[in-house]
Amino acid sequence: MLSPLPSIAQDAQSIERGKQVAAVCAACHMPDGRGQVVANVETRPRITGLNPTYFVKQLHAFKDGTRDNVTMKPIVSMLNDEQIKDVANYFASLPVVHDTFTPQESDKELLELGQQLMTKGDWDRYIPACAQCHGENAYGSGVNFPNLNGQAPEYIKQQLEAWQKGTRNNDLLGLMKPIANRLSEKDIQAVSLWFASQPATVAK
Repeated sequence: MLSPLPSIAQDAQSIERGKQVAAVCAACHMPDGRGQVVANVETRPRITGLNPTYFVKQLHAFKDGTRDNVTMKPIVSMLNDEQIKDVANYFASLPVVHDTFTPQESDKELLELGQQLMTKGDWDRYIPACAQCHGENAYGSGVNFPNLNGQAPEYIKQQLEAWQKGTRNNDLLGLMKPIANRLSEKDIQAVSLWFASQPATVAK
């Protein structure tokens, strides 16, 4: 089990308050924040291992509609700014856990493509390497670029398609939509599988 991510100012009181608020989150994201995939219904991401400032930004995005999610919006709308900060600190304080994804032998070609897009990109199509923003091995970089490892492939795919459709529009400098628009269906499947196959971890 990996070490917890430090929270903002190591605020023990905020973490304790966030633990109470997190009871609402646990029903979908599980008590340990590992997330879950409900087949044909919804994909709920791992929410441990996220920079708490990034987490706060995402919750506000659900609240203001720059991330469109019919489940999240009414829940987050019930929280005030302090509660949002507290719940972000709480999940940031937990160990990073996730459900292990085991690729199939038939996924080998897609995993190789996913690794290429992650580490090198495809400059012939103006697709930069994911690592340029999300950091080495997608561990995450700063408060704007989350770690992506250990997320369910369904979730990564869902988010890339949301950038394409414009139902998610809350990234730094509008970087993700043009990149996502250049990805083919095969590209999306490839990077989704590659990220899911990596150990969940946090920025070093």
